[in-house]
Amino acid sequence: MRIFLSAISMLLLLNCKAQNRTLEANGKVTEKTTSEKTKLVVGIVVDQMRYDYLTRFYDKYSEGGFKRMIKEGFNCKNNHYNYIPTYTGPGHASIYTGTTPKYHGVIANDWYDKTTKSSVYCAGDSSVQSVGTTSSAGQMSPHRMQTTTFGDENRLFTQLKGKTIGISIKDRGAILPAGHTANGAYWFNGKSEGHFITSTFYMDKLPNWVRDFNASETAENYLKVWNTLYDINAYTESGSDLNAYEGGFNGKQTATFPYDLGALKSQNGGFDILKGTPYGNSIVTDFAVAAIDGEQLGKDSITDVLTVSFSSTDYVGHNFGVNSKEVQDTYLRLDKDLERLFKALDEKVGKGEYTVFLTSDHGAVEVPAYLQSVNIPSGYFDSQGFKTKLNAFMSKRFKASDLIENVSNNQIFLNKERLASLDLDLDDVQRTLVNELISYENIDKVYSSETMQKSSFVNGIEVLLQNGYNQKRSGDVITVKSPAVISYSRTGSTHGSGLNYDTHVPLLFFGKGITKGSTLSKTEITDIAPTMSALLEIGFPNGATGRPLEFILD
Repeated sequence: MRIFLSAISMLLLLNCKAQNRTLEANGKVTEKTTSEKTKLVVGIVVDQMRYDYLTRFYDKYSEGGFKRMIKEGFNCKNNHYNYIPTYTGPGHASIYTGTTPKYHGVIANDWYDKTTKSSVYCAGDSSVQSVGTTSSAGQMSPHRMQTTTFGDENRLFTQLKGKTIGISIKDRGAILPAGHTANGAYWFNGKSEGHFITSTFYMDKLPNWVRDFNASETAENYLKVWNTLYDINAYTESGSDLNAYEGGFNGKQTATFPYDLGALKSQNGGFDILKGTPYGNSIVTDFAVAAIDGEQLGKDSITDVLTVSFSSTDYVGHNFGVNSKEVQDTYLRLDKDLERLFKALDEKVGKGEYTVFLTSDHGAVEVPAYLQSVNIPSGYFDSQGFKTKLNAFMSKRFKASDLIENVSNNQIFLNKERLASLDLDLDDVQRTLVNELISYENIDKVYSSETMQKSSFVNGIEVLLQNGYNQKRSGDVITVKSPAVISYSRTGSTHGSGLNYDTHVPLLFFGKGITKGSTLSKTEITDIAPTMSALLEIGFPNGATGRPLEFILD
């Protein structure tokens, strides 16, 4: 009898273990609260991807790329940026820190520094040196980002055992997502080199696997003819190939397929031409797969983080515009690259052993010249004319010509020392400017820094402005252009506003720990990092203001 009871107890214990349950001393079975964590988190940012690129091109996507994420994972269909400006630097920082420029401090790609009285770049760092190139292209680091990323928190949680690697064509697309404690961040240096580089912030020399990749002439192999992936006549989801709304490449008379990249290389920045084609994304995919092997990512029980930013979609969008055949082809080819990346993860990490999210750093506006042709209100903002008129007003109103230090990123920076010397009250000058500028053509709203600091908005574009306002770094007066009005050329698309065409971006999750489904409930970009932290059961990024999306967690 005693042997029989022992056998029964052993079977119960084995059964509980198989079902992830615990047998208490009193015989009660309870669910365990912990489980094996994902081996690798892969964060994917597709630069300048509007949400409707998922739906517009859906029927032509393969089953292994975007569709795989949608069908096997969770689709947040109403995901938005919750601040202005919607630029690349702030976007990448916000995705991985879980907060807005108000707290992480990356208020633009470049901004006017009120202390040094000069323009600074979000990832620029003259205190570090280039690695992998003799040019200054590697003098970069995340030092201007003031808060941690979820990758940083994973590094701290694992006693620096979990790795973080960042990869992109753009330096800021690799550096800001990887965070402050990354093992490495790598970006593409084009021109005459066509290599991935880094900085001494991370290491003193490139790892062997990176040097091997650079020596493989992968970039050279993409200097070929870019034609459409499928018959161009099947690209019915975009406009005509020949139109008046696209830029194109130097050396080619029309912005039409095909493009001989080898022949056009010398007139378009050497290897930099690849950045503005789908092959820039392919190079990043090649490098990401090499990184999984080279860094042995996802090979043990300690979670690693790989951040991958596909930047070529942004270059193509800026050049050819939202409605172009070139944008459609770029996304169809990116879909194939995603399929290739997921297959590599299945093979090298294990299907069901990794977690992926995919989003974008901002959307893009339809080319205003095209919108005007179909009677939709839109236009172009004369930035130089605006500055001339503004300076003339200041000289007439305050009898001084040097009260404005800088105008950039839709912000006006006043000369505080000059105001003081003239005994002018800062708040009075700000209010005077607000009342003046609101009368200017294509200026829709104007707010002072006093309003940003003292008011508490609960809805509307004012909330987005406030979330993007950083007291130490932002300007004294903030302007908002009218809908679909941009400071840009009459060809190609751009971004930066708080309107839906710039704020509404995809958010897809799939893999280990993710449930299947979708939602139309509003989610915000700052929710991603807390969700990943909750998945990994680690500390939230130290400035995070978003919330975990518990409904996507399995």
